[in-house]
Amino acid sequence: MKMQFKSKWVWILVTIIIILLALWLGEWLSREQITSHVASGTNDHQMQLAKNKPGKPLYWVAPMNPKYRRNKPGKSPMGMDLVPVYTQSMQEGTIRIASAVENNLGVRTAIVKKQNVPIQIRTVGYVQPNERSLQTISVYTKGWIKNLKVSAAGDPVTKGQLLFKIYSPSLVSAQEEYLLALKNNNSLITKAGRQKLVTLGMTKKDIKVLMVTRQVKQNIPVYAPQSGYVTKLKVREGTYVMPGTPILSIANLATVWVIAEVYERQSNLLKIGQSAQARFSSLPGNAVVGKVAYIYPELNIKTRTVRVRLIFTNFEKKLKPGMYANVTINAGAGKTVIAIPKEALIQLGDSNRVVLSLGNGKFKPVTVKIGRQNQDWVQISQGLKPGDRVVTSAQFLLDSESSLKSGLSRMSSEESTNSSDDHSRH
Repeated sequence: MKMQFKSKWVWILVTIIIILLALWLGEWLSREQITSHVASGTNDHQMQLAKNKPGKPLYWVAPMNPKYRRNKPGKSPMGMDLVPVYTQSMQEGTIRIASAVENNLGVRTAIVKKQNVPIQIRTVGYVQPNERSLQTISVYTKGWIKNLKVSAAGDPVTKGQLLFKIYSPSLVSAQEEYLLALKNNNSLITKAGRQKLVTLGMTKKDIKVLMVTRQVKQNIPVYAPQSGYVTKLKVREGTYVMPGTPILSIANLATVWVIAEVYERQSNLLKIGQSAQARFSSLPGNAVVGKVAYIYPELNIKTRTVRVRLIFTNFEKKLKPGMYANVTINAGAGKTVIAIPKEALIQLGDSNRVVLSLGNGKFKPVTVKIGRQNQDWVQISQGLKPGDRVVTSAQFLLDSESSLKSGLSRMSSEESTNSSDDHSRH
């Protein structure tokens, strides 16, 4: 029984050893096959470059480690022949794609050139009534509100429309005094009586009617001084009011304000009178033209922005208070600089890159420094020169492919270095 148990464990141990050996052998064969394939591909590629690019080599590199350079032919740490590098060899990060693939990707390019880049500030804002056109209706004597013709904020009104009437014993008494002065033909008292009626809120038109009819009005009408809509309504039918009590407010929407926020770093570009455009989701495809009317003197500490007031003519009354606006302020004519189309720029965090078209299906990402930009163009202060050609479509795919290629190249170099170190230790 003990012999059978011992024999069983021996077979288990032998099986485990065989499995481990098989796994190790498979991994070793895979490494050799990959190394052979990469080395062969690298040699073939470099040999092809050597055939196509005759001339004196710049230096020699190890096929598996481009960082291993020598000034003359020789062997790499792995025992492989060094490969010559010529002036026109493919640079690191450069990729090559076939013309058919280029067409399928829809690759488009644009020439880098010098041109004027207008200075534009792009921000957002919201519509609010033009407060300069806001009128508040008050009463000049105590009394009761009668015949209220508006019922809620938002009601539209037209100029000259009856808003409400007020019954005031003081007004009734003042009318009687005025009529008595007229009857007695006392010009001095008549003049004083007329001025008292004006002070209590009667219009010149109503006073003229009183002179003609000689009939006292119990309820004095109050009319809308302008067209617009009611923004505030403070009273109801029968409300008792005192002199100076605001009854309602009327806003005229012939012009409206857009209050926008501009970042602190751009606030020095703002000037009163600059033209501006606003776009609204309710008016797709249409830009409303206005101008900068006022720059607020304070900076918002939390948002680090400066408020700016823009004024727009409200044609057809389509702009309504509270609407959200995308605003572009034209802050200057700019100057002639090296520029590229904005769609050519690849922005990744703090990095700015473009994909340079080298011709013959070759592309290479390059890092650039940018300056001013507007909706269409970006100034390039470093990294490109006039005449260069940059990719304006499919550049993200090309940039990703180049990054992947560079990453794999670095991985291969690190593996080669590690392998070389291992060989030297052995």
